[in-house]
This record gives sequence, C-alpha cells and structure tokens, in this order.
Amino acid sequence: MRGARVLWAVLPVAATLAVLAAGAGLFLVSGIYDIGADDHHTALVMAMITELRDRSIAVRVEELPLPPAGDAAHLAAGAKSYAAHCAGCHLAPGVNRSALSRGLYPHPPNLAQGAPSEARRAFWIVKHGIKMSAMPAWGKTLDDAEIADLVECVRALPAMSEEDYERMTR
Repeated sequence: MRGARVLWAVLPVAATLAVLAAGAGLFLVSGIYDIGADDHHTALVMAMITELRDRSIAVRVEELPLPPAGDAAHLAAGAKSYAAHCAGCHLAPGVNRSALSRGLYPHPPNLAQGAPSEARRAFWIVKHGIKMSAMPAWGKTLDDAEIADLVECVRALPAMSEEDYERMTR
C-alpha cells in the first residue's frame, strides 16, 4: 500500500519531466530558433547565455595567478599583439567601427572605450576564448607571457590616445 502511494506521488513529477524533455527535444530538432549572427537572441536566451558565461568564467578565474604588471616594453608588445589579433573586432583608440565588428553578434565590447575591470578575468577570456561568440582561444597561439602583455594593453586602452596607440603599434 505504501509503495502505491509513493508511486502516485512520483508519477506526476516523472510525467512532467518527460513532457518537458520531449518538448525541449522537439524544440532542438525543429530548427525554429534562428541561430544566425544577423538576428538578435531573445531576451531570455541572452540572459541565460550571459549568466552562463559570467558564472563559468568566475568559477575558473579563482585558480589563476594575477598576471604580473609589466613595464613600457611589455605594454608596447601587448599593443602590437592587440593590433594584430584583437583590433579588428574590439577596435582601437579613435576607431568606432570596423567591417568585421559590424557583422558580429553578440557584439564584442569596444575595449578602447572601457577595459575589463579584472585582470584575471581578461587573462582567462583571452587564453580560453568564449564559445559561440567569435572570441577565439588565443592560448593556442600565444604563451602566457604574451597574453599577460596583451591584457596589460587592453586594460590601458581606454586611457590611451590615438597617437600613443599608433606609436606603440608601429
């Protein structure tokens, strides 16, 4: 008798979960959601992606050592690397749009207008990239010292003049 009561208590929960799983499966295979980069996500999807990204990065940056601050030579090396790898999407001092940045969604931040507040977070993002955002994992191409230089440049960009940026990137 007790087993029957437990079954009747669990059955509605199991049925609800099965219906939700079937609905999610149908949604996925239907192709109804437009994943094209020229159309914005719905507010709910964008909120979920943003929360997932932010929490995922927050969990992983805890274990990173703080990238050491460099000198003017490290900043210049970071600026050259930024010009070569990042400016097409994230722009540069005095540049408000590029042919590449117009077609990206989600839109990459203009790092010349506002740098990431936390060096560890910026280091992790540059090194590992972010899925489905066009942000590549530069850790496959650059070593940690080069990434630290690049992060130093990114953090200095908002205060950098066009002339200083051009001088460092020549």
